[in-house]
Amino acid sequence: MTKQADFKRRVRARMAKTGESYATARRKLLADEQPDTATRPTDEWMAAALHVSNGDATDLPGTGLARRVLYWRDVLHEGPVPAVGAEELRQVRAAFLAQGDADDRAEGASMFLDRDRTLAANRDGQYVLWFEADLYDQLQIIQILDRLAGLGVPAARITLICIGEHPGIARFGGLGELTAEQLRELPATRACARLTPAALQLAARAWAAFRAPAPDGLGSIAATRSGELRFLGEAFDRLSREYPSTRDGLSLTERRVLAAVADGASDAGTAFVRAGARETRPYLGDTWCFAMMDRMANAPVPLLQVDPPGRPVDRGSGLRLTDTGARVLAGGVDQVALNGIDRWIGGVHLRGRHVQWRWDDGTETIVRLTRAT
Repeated sequence: MTKQADFKRRVRARMAKTGESYATARRKLLADEQPDTATRPTDEWMAAALHVSNGDATDLPGTGLARRVLYWRDVLHEGPVPAVGAEELRQVRAAFLAQGDADDRAEGASMFLDRDRTLAANRDGQYVLWFEADLYDQLQIIQILDRLAGLGVPAARITLICIGEHPGIARFGGLGELTAEQLRELPATRACARLTPAALQLAARAWAAFRAPAPDGLGSIAATRSGELRFLGEAFDRLSREYPSTRDGLSLTERRVLAAVADGASDAGTAFVRAGARETRPYLGDTWCFAMMDRMANAPVPLLQVDPPGRPVDRGSGLRLTDTGARVLAGGVDQVALNGIDRWIGGVHLRGRHVQWRWDDGTETIVRLTRAT
């Protein structure tokens, strides 16, 4: 028996005795056998690194691995993300979040400026990125990696920890569900990887494609398979399905909301939960989903009827499908041709009743219409 096989046997024996995970049992055995060298180097460089994550629900400070944590708070799949300079983009995003009542800390553009300065100030050090598989996080990852590449940070100084599932959690919702001890285990798993220049190049291509004024580049990113950015292709496929369909003019999220109401969801909170249950990865928060319902209820020809009327949709709002909503859901009427659209997806501004860019369910691609629908 080789030394490695013998060590694995002892790890499994400890797991059976203590109930620990493989990563925890392995780390503690190493610590017992080589207390001066086994875990201290990893802990030391990680503690000195700048850790970046998607939100403060994740207890990175509690792991003991992170002295400095930067939270990257922006819902990039909603609102304009045009290909403009950093300062202008900060202003655009701050204005959009304020308009949507999503700037709950009233930080405005200063939050984005402080965030960008903190990221840049560490350019000579290490970075550890803690993220998840969903669209929300994948867009943040490529924005951060594009920024780091622009700062001249070598790929070898960037470590990405990214997961889409976790043992014992049937429907994994995010890093915020994990305890500090569970988070601490992740660096010892395949979810943790030092990046290569190829990963930075892919991230830069994806960020450029997302911000372009036409969606021509989304398909190639959706088809990309990367061992390092392994959830990126899936996320771009989901993003693409937010384009209005050639069948009914609805985005995938809009169709799922209408279908939930048609199937008996009588209030906005229930419709949100049921629509979200259809997603492979959770990504849309209730605030943005309720805003979408509000748009469908207040369209020139409404698809939803809200009770009580005249008030913004919230969790308790009653919902009913209008006759037009039922017709659109059945594919008998095109929502965009009927009501028009005014929506940004990254750098693409969809507006009017004759939108050229559509999602084709038959080919599962974004197509450009040659004539009005």
